[in-house]
This record gives sequence, structure tokens and C-alpha cells, in this order.
Amino acid sequence: MAEAERIIGTPDTPDTPDTPDAAGDGQERPDAEREQEQAPERPRGKRRVAVLFAVAVSAYLLDLVSKMIVVAKLEHHEPIEIIGDWLRFAAIRNAGAAFGFGEAFTIIFTVIAAAVIVVIARLARKLRSVPWAIALGLLLGGALGNLTDRIFRSPGVFEGAVVDFIAPKHFAVFNLADSAIVCGGILIVILSFRGLDPDGTVHKD
Repeated sequence: MAEAERIIGTPDTPDTPDTPDAAGDGQERPDAEREQEQAPERPRGKRRVAVLFAVAVSAYLLDLVSKMIVVAKLEHHEPIEIIGDWLRFAAIRNAGAAFGFGEAFTIIFTVIAAAVIVVIARLARKLRSVPWAIALGLLLGGALGNLTDRIFRSPGVFEGAVVDFIAPKHFAVFNLADSAIVCGGILIVILSFRGLDPDGTVHKD
């Protein structure tokens, strides 16, 4: 009898220590794998956000410094010819949107710029794509640059006129903030056509 029990129990003996391991594999390994997969994502996400704000700060500072120079050295002076009549620096005050459109809606454009900044800040939490970080950074820096003018320049808070100075021939006068906004918008269109989302995933329609 004892010999029979020993023979019958033999196949079960190696399974006994394996059962906790199997249970452990079923419960603990997925958690560990998820931690390993998620752990690199957080630093990568933070790096993308860092790229966004680095681009935004760079665009903002370039726009701010250029406007300070224009106001100090070029305003109320004759335009400076850069490439003959094709490109000049001429200081003007623009109460409208980018490229001088909609001067009667200054407050509306100010609200839109503030809303764009809020949307980008919220979107940054899910950002996992460097191209999107660059595009949103350009938009953010440009929006902040023109919003600063709206708030702090005359004739009043939220009604201030934006300083424009880049004057191509047969084209509207604009500034570096406008350029950053346009470049960021073009990049977003390209990324959207290629199916790349801000979270780094690629979709095909």
C-alpha cells in the first residue's frame, strides 16, 4: 500500500513546489513586466515635455528680445532694407491677429491665445512624440510672445498692439512669434497627415 501510494504520488511531487511558482508567475510577473514597461515611459514623457518647454522658451525669448530691439532702435525711424525692396525691417503696431488681420477683435484674439496656451499645457501631460513637442513648443512660444504684447503694451491690458517688424514686399508685416506659430501649425498638419499622434502612436485612416 505504501509502495502504491509512493508510486501514485511520485508524479505529483515535482508539481507541488511548481504550483506556488506558477501562481506567482500568474500574479507577480505581469505586474513586474508592467513596471518595466511603464518605468521607461515616464522619463521619456518628461523628456518630451522638456523639449516642448525648451522650444517654447527659446521662441518666446527670441521674439521678446527682437521686439525690445525694434522698439528701442527702429520705431519712429526709417525702415531698414535687408534685401533691397524685397525684405525690410519696419516697426509697426498691430492691434489685430497675425499678419495684421482683424484689428477690431483684439480682445477676442487675446482670449484665443490664452486658450491655446491652456490647451497645450493640458496636452503636454500625454506627450510622447518629439516632433509634436517641437510643434507645440513653437505654438506655445509664439502665443506667449504675442500675448505678452496684448497684456503689457498700449493702449491697455488685453488690448495692447503687437510689435511687428518683418516686412516682405507685397506681404503683411509680421514678427518672430507669428513665424513660430505658422511653423508649428505647418508641422502639426504634416504630423497629422502622417498619422502620428501626440502620444507617439501611429494610426492609419
